Amino acid sequence: THHLLYFLFKQLDRIIIHQQVELLEAILGTETSSKYEIKNHLGQRLYFAVEENDCFDRNLCSPIRSFTIRIADNMGQEVITVNRPLRCNSCWFPCFLQELEVQSPPGTIAGYVVQNWDPFLPKFTIQNESKEDVLKIIGPCATCGCFEDVDFEVKALNEMSTIGKISKYWSGFVNNVFTNTANFGIQVPVDLDVKIKAVMIGACFLIDLMFFENSLDGL
Repeated sequence: THHLLYFLFKQLDRIIIHQQVELLEAILGTETSSKYEIKNHLGQRLYFAVEENDCFDRNLCSPIRSFTIRIADNMGQEVITVNRPLRCNSCWFPCFLQELEVQSPPGTIAGYVVQNWDPFLPKFTIQNESKEDVLKIIGPCATCGCFEDVDFEVKALNEMSTIGKISKYWSGFVNNVFTNTANFGIQVPVDLDVKIKAVMIGACFLIDLMFFENSLDGL
């Protein structure tokens, strides 16, 4: 299964994360575990993801709650685990900047997403399994403007060249293949290390929770 992950991720330069809302959950308004599909640019599901946490975290601590997201292939075999501890969400306390860990396969560190303190822009560093810096992610100064698409740029460590982006799509795109408003897209070089591609998925979940009030978390 892990070799299959590498094969599929190696071919990808665009990854879509699409939230799934159960009919009963939508009707009753009850909060169950969040479920997601991870797709290629054609809308084909490659993996699905389920968030694990407890009711206390979901109801009282969002958007600073801890979470574990388990990502599995279509056979139900877990291939990626994203862990985030409970941390303060205030930019005024740099000692509580956000950080999450991505494992692929589960139990083996693939890398980390670490928030960097900045007074103006959302900034993150993507690190490998040895905590060595690999890439930067830099967001716009405003992330909540009029339901327009929002891009977080993926940059080289010198922050000069842009090599990709994580986008929040507020509307459908790719000929309406995706019509749910809770979509994120990840664009990276096709030859980027597959472990770092897995870490980018973790970065996408963290960005959603921090800046979009968990828009992927249901209606």
